[in-house]
Amino acid sequence: MGGNPRILNSGHSPAELYHDLWSTISQGREWRGEFCNRKKNGEIYWETANIRPITSPQGAITHFLAIKEDITERRQTQETLKASEKRYRLLFERNLAGVIRTTPDGRVLECNQAAARMFGYACPNEILALSSFGLYYDPSVREGVMAQLEAKGSITNLELKCRRKGGAPLWIIANFNFVHDDSAAGKIVEGILVDITERNALESQLRQAQKLESVGQLAAGIAHEVNTPTQFVSDNLTFLRGAWQATFGLLERYRQAIQSAAGSLPPQVTAALDEAARNCDFEFLASEVPRAIDQSLDGARRVAEIVRAMKEFSHPDSANKTAADLNRAIESTITVARNEWKYVAKISTDFDRSLPSVMCYLGDINQVILNLLVNAAHAIKEKLGETEMGQITVRTRRKDTFAEIAVSDTGTGIPESIRARIFDPFFTTKDVGKGTGQGLALAHNVIVKKHGGKIRFETEMGRGSTFLIELPIQPFGPEAGN
Repeated sequence: MGGNPRILNSGHSPAELYHDLWSTISQGREWRGEFCNRKKNGEIYWETANIRPITSPQGAITHFLAIKEDITERRQTQETLKASEKRYRLLFERNLAGVIRTTPDGRVLECNQAAARMFGYACPNEILALSSFGLYYDPSVREGVMAQLEAKGSITNLELKCRRKGGAPLWIIANFNFVHDDSAAGKIVEGILVDITERNALESQLRQAQKLESVGQLAAGIAHEVNTPTQFVSDNLTFLRGAWQATFGLLERYRQAIQSAAGSLPPQVTAALDEAARNCDFEFLASEVPRAIDQSLDGARRVAEIVRAMKEFSHPDSANKTAADLNRAIESTITVARNEWKYVAKISTDFDRSLPSVMCYLGDINQVILNLLVNAAHAIKEKLGETEMGQITVRTRRKDTFAEIAVSDTGTGIPESIRARIFDPFFTTKDVGKGTGQGLALAHNVIVKKHGGKIRFETEMGRGSTFLIELPIQPFGPEAGN
């Protein structure tokens, strides 16, 4: 006889329980099941019961034999395990960190949504079809990870380079453990993963910023040191130009006097003077020495201009805003950025010379203008290469209570698909390894958040772009007294 055990809990009414039990034993079959019951004192308990009909020789049911066992403690343990499993599943599925479980040979058993998203997949099922070897940027690294895990049983705070869907690099911090599991041949590897790609990028940029800060401080010192000998050179060249003019005048008079008295001079003296004139190529020197001095003076002036621009551009920022001549600041920045644009574009400026001083963090504004100039040069180079010259135009105007700066280029223009993201942090259209994706995000932060200004752009594909900055001429908000 016998049958499948029933489990009747509080979800079943007493009538359902009675009907199931009676319909079974009244037909001469054994009833086995679990159900909830109540003691005389009102305490709820669980029990299991085997109820078997006892029949007469004629086959009539004469009475019933019931064997019962209190299973309250077992049921409570089961409920606790179920609750724990439910909490674990919720923690597994909703954890902000990635959780992935694999067999020791690399087969992915399960992962949560955070892990799938971290690796660039839409859902965990996409990863389940993979081997964990495919998630490593260098699959051979996994062998070392497993060897270390076999030796120690667990690994904490391991930094790994992995691979997103599509091949992009992903940096993670991982904690690995061996977890015993009867359903997975004894043990599985469980990993808790945290995406640190953005953190690494920020650290890299911080190191670069610190390096540039050191270079800037060094450049300021070099500019100061170069300034003095440059001034010596310029002053001495100016002296030589004046001295040459006076000396040349004297020599010319000597030549005229010699020519006038040539007939009265001994022949050997005249011959020696003629030979000396031919040897020194006096006519050539008379025309080229002034030109050489003027070119040297022009070069010295350009060196002095570059030195001045470097000193102004690398001047340490003040903790407070200072009144700044934007036109002069832009001129200095154009000079500093010359190596970026001189091979691909010509620069023209259209400054409003009546523009008043603007209260600002000048170092930040210099950096914004530098970023815009570099981006403009790159856009032109992308369009024309280095075989043709494009045009960059920088303009300043007063616009009501704002000072407006416009930087225009004849480059590629900005595609419509990315215009809404152009000021997002880490967004870049440059190849891997070029740029940081922070130039325009930095510009937006400096202009809008630090200065209460505005920044926008106008663009046309194939024709170029113009970035427009508006800075309040008067200080604003709580910093008005700075």
